[in-house]
Amino acid sequence: MAQVRQLLAAGADLPGESPRRDAEVLLGHVLGKSRAWLYTWPEQTVAAPLAAAFGELLTRRRSGVPVAYLTGRREFWSLSLQVSEATLIPRPETETLVEWALQLPLPAEAAVLDLGTGSGALAIALACERKAWRITAVDVSEAALAVAAFNVSRLCPGRVSLHHSDWFAAVAQRNFDLIVSNPPYVESDSEYLRRGDVAFEPRSALVAGSTGLDDIRQLVDRAPHFLRDGGWLLLEHGHRQAGAVRELMQEAGFPSPQTRCDLAGHERVTGASTPSKSS
Repeated sequence: MAQVRQLLAAGADLPGESPRRDAEVLLGHVLGKSRAWLYTWPEQTVAAPLAAAFGELLTRRRSGVPVAYLTGRREFWSLSLQVSEATLIPRPETETLVEWALQLPLPAEAAVLDLGTGSGALAIALACERKAWRITAVDVSEAALAVAAFNVSRLCPGRVSLHHSDWFAAVAQRNFDLIVSNPPYVESDSEYLRRGDVAFEPRSALVAGSTGLDDIRQLVDRAPHFLRDGGWLLLEHGHRQAGAVRELMQEAGFPSPQTRCDLAGHERVTGASTPSKSS
């Protein structure tokens, strides 16, 4: 039987920037152990069926399949989320949007809408931080909604209302204090679509026309009809799209839109509030 250290060494040729870490995550997943356990017990022998299962995961990873899809898990905002090939893989840059949302001067029981929720990452992170907020999350993909429902049931049961919807269709008669979204924003001919994990993620959650702005333009144009007086809209976008998104917001009647950078220093989230009638 192979030892832990031998199995990890077999993953040295994995693609990507962190082959050792990926091998550790995959072996830990197969064994049901933490990475710390792997460090502590490198001489531990692994039963043949488990070693074979690990070998199969290495083969799939070598073909490019994302680690998150192989394990069915990805951490976001310190939460372990289930993911599948029906959802985008949550990324650290999206936490910029969560941080901004939590800093807004919203009512204690704010009504919040997450458009295109996918795995539920944004809605669940906000629900875990603001237990009194009334959060609605929608997605056009029923498969993605099933993943989001599982995550809600584990992490914040009863605190996020999920709906099958093409953007605002299921909330036509409602108004919100905050609308958030990580919509599709990649150009249809972008090289980015053929790189790394992105090549395996659902195109419908990535691509938004030739400029990457088709969905953002629709959300910005329609959001004022669903926001309360002084309500906020926060949108994630590509790191070269901030100026265009600010311009779209201004054209839609949002005064003074602002942009925040992610941890890599890229302009990542743009937001603005509707004019307050009391001001």
